[in-house]
Order: sequence, then structure tokens, then C-alpha cells
Amino acid sequence: MDKLKVGDKAPDFSGNDQNGNLISLAALRGKRIVLYFYPKDNTSGCTAEACSLRDGKQELEKMGFTIIGVSPDSEKSHQGFITKNNLNFTLIADTDKTIAQAYGVWGLKKFMGREYMGILRTTFIIDANGMIEKIFNKVDTKKHFEQIVDSYK
Repeated sequence: MDKLKVGDKAPDFSGNDQNGNLISLAALRGKRIVLYFYPKDNTSGCTAEACSLRDGKQELEKMGFTIIGVSPDSEKSHQGFITKNNLNFTLIADTDKTIAQAYGVWGLKKFMGREYMGILRTTFIIDANGMIEKIFNKVDTKKHFEQIVDSYK
């Protein structure tokens, strides 16, 4: 699969949120989406990123955005992550990694000399027509919401 680029049609997806509700891109048509992929609930970088988006949610909503996080964790894991960190947005359980693969963010990672497959931390901004408006490959986990807002100034 070719790597997704700004201007491409965002791949449609569907998956269960933390409460078992089916969420799909098609059902979100007409909304602007911050679709962010992160490796794992309750790890330091992922928690910092989620908390940044939580703290900036009001400002992002003023810009018309709906925030949706995606990781390979289970619905139950997402419920705990949301409760522990007071998260105020939807998380999708992509346990079979189909959404991550469709967006090209399931790939080879390197850490401390070890190679393994995992989520490549990436955020896609999807416009109301389902087109990719922006892509963040280098996510500043502690200031991610500011990174998004600043990119529109």
C-alpha cells in the first residue's frame, strides 16, 4: 500500500469504542476528525499525548474537531485508561490492527537495538468530506494539542 498523503481520501474504518459502540468514519462524515494512533494505554508517552488532547479538547472543538484515539488495546483497557486519566473523548480498540494497517501506521519499530512491529505514533486530521487535511508523523506527546492548533495559524 502506498503511504497516505495530504489530499488523499481517508480510508474508511469501523471499530468498537471503549463501551462497545461501533464507530465508523462514514458515520462521522460532515465532522472534522483528529484521528490519532498511539502504541499502548497507560505508557508514559501515550498518557502525555492523551492528556494533552484532553486538556486542549475545548479549543479543538471550537475549531470543529472531534478527537478519536486508536490503539491495539482492548475495550476494557481503554475504559481503565479513560477513567484513570479523566479522558473526555472516544478511544477505538483496534485489537486486530486493521485500522492501523489501513492507515499505514502498523510497522517496524526500533527500541534499544531491538526491532519489532508496533504502532507508529501518527495523527491524521480528516476534513468534513473525509479527505486527509494534515498528517503529524513527529508527535510532541506533551504538547500535541498545541502542535495541531499551531499548524492552523
